Amino acid sequence: MSHRYGGHMGARWGGAAALLLVLVAACTSDPAPKPQEVESTAPDLPSGTEGSSDPAAPTTRPLVLAVNARRPPIDVTEALARRVARGEVDNWRELGEPAGPLTVTDRTDTLAHLPMDTVAAVVADAVTPAVRVVDVNGVDPLKDPQHYPVQVTGPAPRVPTTLTVVGDIMLGRQVGDRASAEGDPSYPLRPMQDRLASADLTVGNFEGTLSDNGEPRQPGDDSFNADPRVRSGLREAGFDALDLANNHTGDFGDTALVETVSRLRDRGLDTFGAGRGPRQAWQPTIVERHGVRFGFLAFNAIGETPEVGPGRPGAVSISMPPRTGPLDRGELGRFLAAVRRLAALVDVVTVMPHWGTQYTERPEPIQARVARALADAGADLVIGGHPHWVQGASLVGDTLVVNSLGNFVFDMDSTETQEGLVLEAVFWGDQLMAVEFVPYRIGPDFAPRVVPYADAAGTFDLFWRFSGLGATPR
Repeated sequence: MSHRYGGHMGARWGGAAALLLVLVAACTSDPAPKPQEVESTAPDLPSGTEGSSDPAAPTTRPLVLAVNARRPPIDVTEALARRVARGEVDNWRELGEPAGPLTVTDRTDTLAHLPMDTVAAVVADAVTPAVRVVDVNGVDPLKDPQHYPVQVTGPAPRVPTTLTVVGDIMLGRQVGDRASAEGDPSYPLRPMQDRLASADLTVGNFEGTLSDNGEPRQPGDDSFNADPRVRSGLREAGFDALDLANNHTGDFGDTALVETVSRLRDRGLDTFGAGRGPRQAWQPTIVERHGVRFGFLAFNAIGETPEVGPGRPGAVSISMPPRTGPLDRGELGRFLAAVRRLAALVDVVTVMPHWGTQYTERPEPIQARVARALADAGADLVIGGHPHWVQGASLVGDTLVVNSLGNFVFDMDSTETQEGLVLEAVFWGDQLMAVEFVPYRIGPDFAPRVVPYADAAGTFDLFWRFSGLGATPR
């Protein structure tokens, strides 16, 4: 489990850095002395360096510039980064942003609610998902700390691990028809395939079945069945595991659900959240990358797919508003116990709830209550689905909660249902350092494609409206 943010990390590295002539002060209320020049360009560290005790090993780590999470991505030259860190820049236009006063701080206790007009120059260890880090010479200090130009003395960081999570994936209905016309069942995944596959670990919520061996259960054409050949495309896009705890896994009944799970697992795609019985449905996915163990659990709060039970295929379920009645404390308690058990086995726990109200950016109040319970039980990430629109993100203690990333692949036709966000998380060991929300738009061919940040104003307007990330006290 991570749980190492804020003042704890600031105190740990801020004071040490001050002794090493770094630009960072300890996490106190006292103002820092005038910044001094930082060390030279980063050495080319070997890929396995993880803070070796060998005195001859490189011992540097990034000094980063952090800005409010709601600012767009920023990339500056090494020379400009050093000037900012020394307090020699006082206007945002030098960073390529609209003109305005710029303040520099080295206090780590400001990071939780960093003002929009402030840049924090801090040792990378103090960073949390509450802020965005500035790239220098095109290098992200958290994803590629070895080659980041601005370094300070300190233990070399662990090898970064990247986790990518996408929202609702639906490859049937009109999506499947278009893919067939293109002669490629996985056509909608191709435009973003390389980006997804570049992550160390990629996960998404799969809506529907890979079997129509049964009667459709949803009204009209709302039962989703995809060509089983999409499995190859999912693997080529880097997917390691798929969440099946949603209201469409049972669209063609028990036999189709069981066949779907078997077909995915037979092609090396792990599944969690649904299965032929409780043992399979409740079994978490556990994946190890760079010595870090990631565990995944999920639940369905929307209904329609039957709740799994002895001798009854279905999904892990929790009854809660707005679709399945008042919150069932017994079901929630059982799930929280599963989270606690998983937290004892792995380093990072991700929970993927299927919850909320469709076609709105406003989360249900109950989502915050359940998210806090999940955080208290040991979840490090809570990433929801089902609303088909993006819904905001917040830090609940050390836990990142994202209510909805929106549709990833779907055939809905409103603007809000055609735009979404990919979550790209960076870990150093078990510590969640940062998250990037990458905007995309689903085209007329039902394939999502990344769009520039500047072209995603509508998506981010919805996302930030009910987000705690980047919010500053009034």
